[in-house]
Amino acid sequence: MNRTGSLYVMGNSLFHRLDGAVKLVLFMAWTVMTYMFLDLRVFVLMLIVGITLLVTAGIPFKRMAFLFWLMIIFTVLNGIFILLITPTFGTRLTGTNTPVIPLGYNTINTETLFYVLTLSAKYLTLLPITILCIFTTQPSAFASSLNRIGIPYKIAYAVSIALRYIPDLTEEFRSTLNSMQARGMGISKEDGSIMQRLRNLAAVVVPVLQSALHRIDSVTNAMELRGFGTQKRRTWYNGKDMEPMDWIFAVLGVVLLGVSIWLKVKVLKNFWYPFS
Repeated sequence: MNRTGSLYVMGNSLFHRLDGAVKLVLFMAWTVMTYMFLDLRVFVLMLIVGITLLVTAGIPFKRMAFLFWLMIIFTVLNGIFILLITPTFGTRLTGTNTPVIPLGYNTINTETLFYVLTLSAKYLTLLPITILCIFTTQPSAFASSLNRIGIPYKIAYAVSIALRYIPDLTEEFRSTLNSMQARGMGISKEDGSIMQRLRNLAAVVVPVLQSALHRIDSVTNAMELRGFGTQKRRTWYNGKDMEPMDWIFAVLGVVLLGVSIWLKVKVLKNFWYPFS
């Protein structure tokens, strides 16, 4: 965990300097654009842009490794399940059938392989922008930005607290797991059957959840004692006005979303398959 007590990584990149509300607008526009299309060409272009922004942000890979590998594992497993359960699904999208890998009960065709590749690129396209928004946004500044665009400050403050305590919970889970493993209660293959490992994992998760609930109760009591929520408005220590660069990127996100909607309606209407 870094010294800010959150997932935030200090830096001076373009994304670091953008207002938190603008990042939220860009994230929402990026997400809508991603789920709007089923075209590999679009996803490759978005991946190039996203990876470029991620590299320029200077976030250490070890800080984002968990999210990176989690998305990779999810994408691979999702692709495998699609190929095994619906090996000819691509035919519904293209109208053609090119068998390539026999399974015994059916045959995976080229169309489904290309569909899985496109779908995997769709999911991976969300990864760079998600990492950028999480690791380049200071929680308090993000909360003040949300409040400034009309979101109630109670909700904004809840988001800030959640972002701050994710690293604490992760560190507490890791420490508890290490303590349990030192006592011979591990969760690896060498530590017994699946049921035994699940029981060991529950013995780790339950104390961490209890600690988290106790911490939530303590924070709630402290905020109530200080009269949090009694006023309709509040000030923010880290609040700041939007700068010209923030407005430029906010408008850019809206314009790109509009262009994407036009492309979807007029040009890139269906699943793109280059071999039909």
